Amino acid sequence: MQATLQTLVTVIYPPRCLGCGTLVGSDFGLCPACWRDTPFIGGLVCDSCGMPLPGEGDGCRIECDDCLALPRPWDQGRAALLYKDQGRRLVMALKHGDRTDIARPAASWMARAARPIISPDMLVAPVPLHWLRLAKRRYNQAALLSRALAGDLGLDHCPDLFQRIRRTVSLDNRSAADRHEILGQAIRVHPRRAQRIAGRSLLLVDDVMTSGATLAATSRAAHAAGAARVCVITLARVAKEA
Repeated sequence: MQATLQTLVTVIYPPRCLGCGTLVGSDFGLCPACWRDTPFIGGLVCDSCGMPLPGEGDGCRIECDDCLALPRPWDQGRAALLYKDQGRRLVMALKHGDRTDIARPAASWMARAARPIISPDMLVAPVPLHWLRLAKRRYNQAALLSRALAGDLGLDHCPDLFQRIRRTVSLDNRSAADRHEILGQAIRVHPRRAQRIAGRSLLLVDDVMTSGATLAATSRAAHAAGAARVCVITLARVAKEA
């Protein structure tokens, strides 16, 4: 019966490409053209933020220029995509276009990128939205990603581990220094969730890393609450144009 219903649903609502809407072979997929235009990150990457780097690794920790210039308050980081072309379109559709269906496949891409930095005891949590922004948007895209990612990795999930206690201005088009100053003390661990993070490793989830200010503020809050180790994973990483 269930198989019959699934077949009927497929006939009525055939699977379509997440990017362009053309018919594809399976749900939550990309057509060949959109797949080629999606800048997945692979090969050698910065150990702090996941930025792709030239050359081959030698087993030692390696960091990009940005992370060398501004040491990160987390231990390791990865990203699934570069924030450009189809990568940017997918992020914008998830964040501002009510395309919550993108979260599930995006989380599977993030899971592949994050596996080298995962430990079995990790707690997965999203960066928080201020409640006023959450009410306006109706969902936290980072929380959608973190829930699906925790399921893929078989890890504990706490969607409200952090609180954004101060509403900040938009960080779009702000310099890295401005972003870090604006966020300041805006994020804390939820007082009723502090016991869940003390002494544990944390995998912090966000949709995009630009300067890293939001991830930094949240990482500092995690360490202040007693986290033993903090790693970060984002769907996309903004890269400087060559």
